[in-house]
Amino acid sequence: MGATGASGVNSDRALPSSEMYQLDIVLKRGHNLAIRDRGGTSDPYVKFKLCGKEVFRSKTIHKNLNPVWDEGTKLLVDSLQEPLYVKVTNMHAHTQIECDLFLCRAIPVNLTLQDPHYPDVDLGTLELTVTLRPKDGSIEEPHRDATVSSVRLAELHRKHQLWRGIVSISLIEGRDLCPMDPNGLSDPYAKFRLGNQKYRSKTLCPQWREQFDLHLYEETGGVLEIAVWDKDTGRRDDFIGRCTLDLSTLAKEHTHRLELALEESRGSVVLLLTLTASSHVSIADLSLTPLDDPIERREIMGRYGMFRPLSNLKDVGIVQVKVMRAEGLMAADVTGKSDPFCVLELNNDRLQTHTIYKNLNPEWNKVFTFNVKDIHSVLEVTVFDEDRDRSADFLGKVAIPLLHIQNGEQKGYVLKNKEMTGPTKGLIYLESDVIYSTVKAGLRTIVPPEQKYIEEEPKVSKHVSVRVCVLRCILFVINIGTFINSCFEWDSPQRSISAFLFFVVVVWNFELYMVPGALLLLLTWNYFITAGRESGDTVSAVEEEEEKDDKDSERKGFMDKLYALQDVCVSVQSALDDVASYGERIKNTFNWTVPFLSWLAISVLCVATVLLYLIPLRYLVLAWGVNKFTKKLRNPYLIENNEVLDFLSRVPSDVQVMQYRELKFDPGQSPSKRKKTNPG
Repeated sequence: MGATGASGVNSDRALPSSEMYQLDIVLKRGHNLAIRDRGGTSDPYVKFKLCGKEVFRSKTIHKNLNPVWDEGTKLLVDSLQEPLYVKVTNMHAHTQIECDLFLCRAIPVNLTLQDPHYPDVDLGTLELTVTLRPKDGSIEEPHRDATVSSVRLAELHRKHQLWRGIVSISLIEGRDLCPMDPNGLSDPYAKFRLGNQKYRSKTLCPQWREQFDLHLYEETGGVLEIAVWDKDTGRRDDFIGRCTLDLSTLAKEHTHRLELALEESRGSVVLLLTLTASSHVSIADLSLTPLDDPIERREIMGRYGMFRPLSNLKDVGIVQVKVMRAEGLMAADVTGKSDPFCVLELNNDRLQTHTIYKNLNPEWNKVFTFNVKDIHSVLEVTVFDEDRDRSADFLGKVAIPLLHIQNGEQKGYVLKNKEMTGPTKGLIYLESDVIYSTVKAGLRTIVPPEQKYIEEEPKVSKHVSVRVCVLRCILFVINIGTFINSCFEWDSPQRSISAFLFFVVVVWNFELYMVPGALLLLLTWNYFITAGRESGDTVSAVEEEEEKDDKDSERKGFMDKLYALQDVCVSVQSALDDVASYGERIKNTFNWTVPFLSWLAISVLCVATVLLYLIPLRYLVLAWGVNKFTKKLRNPYLIENNEVLDFLSRVPSDVQVMQYRELKFDPGQSPSKRKKTNPG
């Protein structure tokens, strides 16, 4: 049930609407709450929501219609006209607080809980005490009950895997790191740990420039641990140093630039960190579905409307998933039964249901709500069998792109195997709703997608064989790309300035006839180089090369060569996979595999056509180059990206299209149908 309150303010003097106030609330008890459990009781807890965000949640009082909480919380209020919503579980109720608030005076409040659909039904009352104080920067020490409540709330969030905030981290670079290799350099990577969450960065030297998010389960923050390691091929990695950061010391909703010194060696790590609140993460019963409430659904749809401000681009929308039941699951235990539970994953967000023991047709009837940071994300629903003595057994999986969801439609999905290439035994019934901002979704399409925290190390495929000449060509292209990117990153100011001047001169004076002329000069240059080599002593050159190879072979062991060859093969294989994948993605863009992306491509191409018609190509290329070269100068901590590749990364490849395709099933073969038709 829920209650909604809006409080008026009465005082001897006028109160400025722009002043910040502190609202102290003590939740005392409930009286004669409605029965919602089969045993004639309820398990109530209370939630407060302000400005659409959950700001407090009480502990659960089990099997009690007259619960006593005696919990308090302190809220910062910058608008006296903003209503405070109060909701109690197990019922749908709505009421209005009618009282005047006096400054620094405790006002007792009794809420009569009502259901808007059944206004004549008595659902009980709540007893509160509310005090309004001016916020002058000196907040008194919180009440002991409020502190205990905060600890209990953190424990509740951890138990149910509900995070209350997001820690956004942009890992920029390492400075003055201790060299660990004989050549005086290092191949550093960073490991992050926040509670049970872990993240490992890429291995770069020493600028990482990558962004990722971690979940914040505790209201007060937590301790972020950072360890820097040096990657060594063929042997154990070397430890460089570590540092810690207490998140409770940082202000929320603000980006902090931090340079953290390593404790056990010289050097430091530079990063940008932002703490933001997360308002739409929840697990509830079917009777407490947020989007089924017309008032709340209208509020959420208004929040993600077309003309809403674009303050937080990561808050694209929300998705609500009702996990109803499964049928005909695989028997994983020797008794012919299973203990199934369901795990829902959206990028790095992970929630799960409770376990139904000894059942092949479980009914969970739970509702999960996620924040949507990228509308092109894929919701993965996996069913496992719980085993107390070992890791859970896989029973089946489905993958549903958010853009494929039909709001309010309950569907039965055929479970697939681990590789998502074929069916396995069982169906799972889901009902999903997704609400998102179209403008934010379009803008997020051209930024790098969120990476998984834990990804498998790439391995050499047995089916890939590359000729040496092809290998050299691919490595040459990779090296050229690395060199060009280093010019944009200003790793060497002299090289970047020279490249910028060369770019401007070539683009400004370029004509089409210069292309065959440049090829002619290249051929002529190589002709004279080859002639000079032939006139030399070929035999002595070969002997010198053989002697050099012998020395190199003595210097390097067999295992070092093997590991080096493996790294090269992995790089080449990854490059070939990327080329093939992007080719498929381009094809699928023009095939309208994802209509949202195809419409977005049409919009961009229309704008490009108009610009090319009105503005000469030379000026557009110059503008692009100047912007590319000066990005690092304008924002030293900018994480570089390629908008075209980011767009294509959202288009599914042919393999992903096959994985996301829904398998057809015969309703006549459903286990419930077989039970009805079986005379025994």
